[in-house]
Amino acid sequence: MKIVFMGTPDFSAVVFEKLNSIYPVSAVVTGVDKPVGRKMVLTPCPLKVSALKAGVPVLQYEKVSREGIEDIEALAPDLVITAAFGQILSDKFLSIPKYGVINVHASLLPLHRGASPIQSSMLAGDKVTGITIMKTVKEVDAGDMLLKREIEIMPEDYADTLFDKLAILGGEAIVEAVRLIDEGNAVFTPQDHSKATHCVKISKAEGRINFDTSAESLRNFVHAMNPWPSAYTFINEKQLKVIDVDIIDVDSDELPGTVIFADRSHGIVVKCRNKAVRIKLIQLESKGKTDDVSFLNGNRDIAVGVKLG
Repeated sequence: MKIVFMGTPDFSAVVFEKLNSIYPVSAVVTGVDKPVGRKMVLTPCPLKVSALKAGVPVLQYEKVSREGIEDIEALAPDLVITAAFGQILSDKFLSIPKYGVINVHASLLPLHRGASPIQSSMLAGDKVTGITIMKTVKEVDAGDMLLKREIEIMPEDYADTLFDKLAILGGEAIVEAVRLIDEGNAVFTPQDHSKATHCVKISKAEGRINFDTSAESLRNFVHAMNPWPSAYTFINEKQLKVIDVDIIDVDSDELPGTVIFADRSHGIVVKCRNKAVRIKLIQLESKGKTDDVSFLNGNRDIAVGVKLG
């Protein structure tokens, strides 16, 4: 089977490597190299790096449906696979492969369609998430499903650890999906669109903490936003990254965001809408990461009654 694989970030690179080890990929399609860092050095995406290392040809386009149709037609793929590709594909493009285009999506569809399914699943407090392999259609992540594979979200998971687990699961799932298609045993099931939820790309600004929520939701938020864009608040106009919290079952009449404990015995405890959170691991702007007690030893900005925000 002649396969073209399309993607961009680490997630797609991991999926590609697993797939290519079982079903050799004929070509990889990704976006153009992007400037990175202060010096704006043009840098290849993780998928391109993995493909070149594997000796697989790489094609790059700003918009493959606009610039790459003839190239893809010339390749005459039996199947195109996308994983975190980030480009909308035209009807003309979707009609090229013999078996169509299928996508590796990091949620249990129809939940969390869109660009940030891993973080959105954590934000929603889901106990289970997973991978869905589905047919690509013009509407985002709305195609018929070939298979799903589940994974439990552990209390200690952050966005990056769950990302890594789902990338591995995605590689295993796409290998199974290709086998089903190759053997003529693929059965696609329509999604229940009435149960669909949607998510968009997360921006840096969305990492700002709102303490006027439940302690459970705030904990989910901190885990979903770390390591990027990071969960943060402000103290004396300085950004304070919040890296880890514990839920504290305590009653207080203080407003959400108010520090209700700040000592060696309790650490830094902040009121939420219900209960409170202990900020166990933090990082003040231009400083290193530290635990809350060590932070208190060298910083007098946080004290009982101070309001974070």
